[in-house]
Amino acid sequence: MTKQIRQLDRVVIRFAGDSGDGMQLTGDRFTSETAQLGNDISTLPNFPAEIRAPAGTLPGVSSFQVHFADYDILTPGDAPNVLVAMNPAALKANLADLPRGADIIVNTDEFTKRNLAKVGYTTSPLDDDSLAGYVVHPVALTSMTVGALAEQDVSKKDAERAKNMFALGLLSWMYSRPYSSTLRFLERKFAARPELVAANVAAFRAGWNFGETTENFSVRYEVKPAKMLPGTYRNITGNAALSLGLVAAGVRSGLPVFLGAYPITPASDILHELSKHKRFGVVTMQAEDEIAAVGAALGASYGGALGVTTTSGPGVALKSETISLAVALELPLVVVDVQRAGPSTGMPTKTEQADLNMALHGRHGEAPVAVIAPKSPSDCFHAALEAARIALTYRTPVILLSDNYVANGSEPWLLPDVESLPDLRVEFATEPNGEDGTFLPYLRDPQTLARPWAVPGTPGLEHRIGGLEKADKTGDISYDPANHDFMVRTRAARIETIPVPDVEVEDPDGTARVLVLGWGSTYGPIGAACRGLRQRGLPVAQAHLRHLSPMPANLGEVLRSYDRVVIPEMNLGQLAHVVRAKYLVDAIGYNQVRGLPFTAAELETMLEEVLKNV
Repeated sequence: MTKQIRQLDRVVIRFAGDSGDGMQLTGDRFTSETAQLGNDISTLPNFPAEIRAPAGTLPGVSSFQVHFADYDILTPGDAPNVLVAMNPAALKANLADLPRGADIIVNTDEFTKRNLAKVGYTTSPLDDDSLAGYVVHPVALTSMTVGALAEQDVSKKDAERAKNMFALGLLSWMYSRPYSSTLRFLERKFAARPELVAANVAAFRAGWNFGETTENFSVRYEVKPAKMLPGTYRNITGNAALSLGLVAAGVRSGLPVFLGAYPITPASDILHELSKHKRFGVVTMQAEDEIAAVGAALGASYGGALGVTTTSGPGVALKSETISLAVALELPLVVVDVQRAGPSTGMPTKTEQADLNMALHGRHGEAPVAVIAPKSPSDCFHAALEAARIALTYRTPVILLSDNYVANGSEPWLLPDVESLPDLRVEFATEPNGEDGTFLPYLRDPQTLARPWAVPGTPGLEHRIGGLEKADKTGDISYDPANHDFMVRTRAARIETIPVPDVEVEDPDGTARVLVLGWGSTYGPIGAACRGLRQRGLPVAQAHLRHLSPMPANLGEVLRSYDRVVIPEMNLGQLAHVVRAKYLVDAIGYNQVRGLPFTAAELETMLEEVLKNV
C-alpha cells in the first residue's frame, strides 16, 4: 500500500497510560530517536508520586509529552497534536488538553466495562459521539502485541507488557523516526534475558509493520532536522546536565567533588548520575538524612574539596542550620534545590518555583548567600559551573534553584569545548599571612572579601572553626558588639559585591512599553509567548534572571525604563515582592501553583490584555 507522506514543521505527541505501562520509557525512546534525526526537542514527563498508583485510575495516569520541530522551540508544547491513550483513564485525564482535530490512538483492549467504570464512564466514549471532534484511531494494542509474540519464549504477562514497544514502533513509523538506537537500547536493557530482548524487538517491529500495512493510517509524516550551530549534540535532562556541570567544575578547579545527599524526588537522579563518575574524582555519599548529608558536604569543603549537597524544598529546610554555619565559616558549598510543589510533602512529582523566599531568606540571623537559577535543561550545566565558580571564589554557600520541570525535561545540548569552560582553580593558604608570622584566617582578599582557605593539617595554619562569632582577622571567638556588626556587614557585602553579568533585554525593535521579567524555568513559556505576540505585530520586551542574589547591577535601570513590568511565576509572587521592595517598581504578578508549567498560549493571552491597557 502506498502511503501519502506529509511534511510538518512541528508536532506535539503525548504518550499516556497507567503508571505501569512504561510511558516514560516509551517517551524517552521516542525522544532519543528524534534527537538522532536532528530535530529541536523539548519534553515534559508527568507521573504520579506513588510508586504504584491504583491501576486504571485517574491518579495513576503517567504521561510523557514531546515537542519536536524543524526550528528552534522553547517549550514542550501547549497542546498535543497526538494522544496515545493506553486505557480509559489516560483518555479521560488528557482529553481536555487536546485541540479539536487532534489524533487519538486508543488501545481498545483496555476499554472494558470494569476499566470504564473506574473513571466514571457509563458508556464507552469510543461508541458514542463524545469524540466526534477528534480523529480517533482504535488499535487493539494489547491483543495485537500478544499475537505478534505468540512464537516468542515469553509469558503472556511479559507479552502484554511489551505493548508500549508496539506503540513506539507505530509512532516511529508514523513520524519517520530512525529506530536503530532503540533496538540497541533494548539489547542493553534486557541483556541478561535474551528472550525479553527478542520479544520487545518483535513488538516494536510489529508496531512499525502495522503502521506500514494498515488502512487505519493512510498518512505518514516527516519533520526535517532543525538548523543548529555546528558541533556534537546529545539529548539531555536537566538533572543530567547539572551533574555533568558539577563534574566539569571538579575538573576545571582541580578539586575532588564530594556529594552528600539523601534521596528525595526530584533531585535523586543527580546522586545516581554523579555516582557513575568516580574516575573524575567525584565521591558520592548517600547519607542517613538531610542534615547528615549537608554536614558531610560542608566537612568536605573544610577539607579542601568542592562540597555539594542536593535536595528539594523539604530538605533545604532541614539543611538551613548547616547552611548558616557555612555562612559563618565562610567556606564554599553548593546547595542544589530541585523545587517541587509544596508545602510539606505536597505534590513531589509536580513542579513549582516556591522556594525562592527560602533560598533568599530562609536561615537564622543575617546569613546571605548567592542564589542562581537555570532557565532550561541544558542551561543546568552552565548554572552548575557558575554556582561552583561563585562558591569557590567568594567562599560562600550558593543555592542553585532548579525545579522539576527543568530537572526531568530534556532538550538538545551542544557539547562544549572543555578548554572554553571557566578556569576555577583556587589557591589554598600555604603559609602564615600575619605580619608577626601568625596565620590570620579572616584576613580578607580586598577584591573578593573572601578569607583564606586553609586545608586542615597545613603546618603553621592552625585556626579555630565553629559557629560562634569570629573576631575580624584573627578568627578568635568574639562577643564584642562592634565586631559582630562589622562581621555581619562584611559577610553581606561579600555577597552584594559579587560581580554578575548585566541582565539582557530582548526588545527587537526597541519600541516595547511592557517588559516581561522571569527567572528559572519560566524562560521557555515566556519566550514563546513573546515570540507569538511579536509575530502579530505587538511589541513586548523580555528579560530573564539567572542571578537572584546578588541581582544584576543594571536591573533597576532596566525595570524603570518600561511602563509596565509583568512577572509570571509558579508561586504567589515571590520575585514580584522582591522587585517591589528593592526597586520600588509596581510589578504586575501573574501567578499559578498548579504543579504544571505555564503554557505559552495563556501567557500570550494575559500579556495581550496588559498591552491593551498600557
